[in-house]
Amino acid sequence: MIVEGIVLRCIRGIYTVHAGAQVLHCTLRGNLKKQFEFTTSTARAQRVTRVRRNVLQDVIAVGDRVRVLVGHHNTGVIQEVLPRRTSFTRAGFRGREHTVVCNIDQVAIVFACAEPNPDLWKLDRFLVAAEAEDLEPIIVANKCDLGDPKPFDEYRPIGYRIHVTSVVLGKGIHELKQLLDERITAFVGPSGVGKSSLLNAIQPGLDLRTADIGHVTHKGRHTTTAAQLIPLRSGGWVADTPGLRQFEFLDLSREEIADCFPEFRDLLGGCRFDDCRHMSEPGCAVKHAVEQGAVSQRRYESYVAMTADLP
Repeated sequence: MIVEGIVLRCIRGIYTVHAGAQVLHCTLRGNLKKQFEFTTSTARAQRVTRVRRNVLQDVIAVGDRVRVLVGHHNTGVIQEVLPRRTSFTRAGFRGREHTVVCNIDQVAIVFACAEPNPDLWKLDRFLVAAEAEDLEPIIVANKCDLGDPKPFDEYRPIGYRIHVTSVVLGKGIHELKQLLDERITAFVGPSGVGKSSLLNAIQPGLDLRTADIGHVTHKGRHTTTAAQLIPLRSGGWVADTPGLRQFEFLDLSREEIADCFPEFRDLLGGCRFDDCRHMSEPGCAVKHAVEQGAVSQRRYESYVAMTADLP
């Protein structure tokens, strides 16, 4: 029997799939791990000319919709991966595409007000990744009991939603839960910012692992080691993902990155040169807006840092 389901977790070649009323522990059909190259001649029947392992991207990620051949004792074999509607990706090891989670509606980008201190330059990278996939971002300023959320205020004029939370104080938990209802949301951010703690507070009984930040490095510790998709009792799904200390883009051009800064968009057609890089060119509308204070100097410098090595 073939059933359709959603991938909840991927660990060491075993895929946990939610299919209706059952949860299946699945392996992957061998052909899905391979890339096939075919003849291009129109005069003859198409045939395979080369087969190789797919090593440049994730064949299956958490959130994928799949078709499974059901076996015995809650096991199965994934026969087909359905097309992805959206994905949140980054550059992995040796340029490999790493899909953090896919088929989501929105991204809750969680940063702490303190312990660890907010790195707005890294937050900009998460926002660009969300914008590049047309995902709706929510900035969650967590641990407001430990620090002031004021640094996040610079994102309000741009149009981003800022949601201030504290698990210790119980602040913003109910409101954040309402934003998740009937939607598929990925919780992403650096290590130690409290993603798992927030989810434990939103749905008591999850008992996701948590840990304090390191007292020597003052950096977050990895407690979530693999992404997992969790159904909410109130409706909707949330993906808890491992903390990402580094976040590099995969195959985003300078023009695409500029378009992922919402405050730049209305300015991009106003530069003197069509191929303006918004760096040192005369007549640049973006630089003029920065000089006039209409665009944040720090955000502009963040764009420059992201595109410095691009052609």
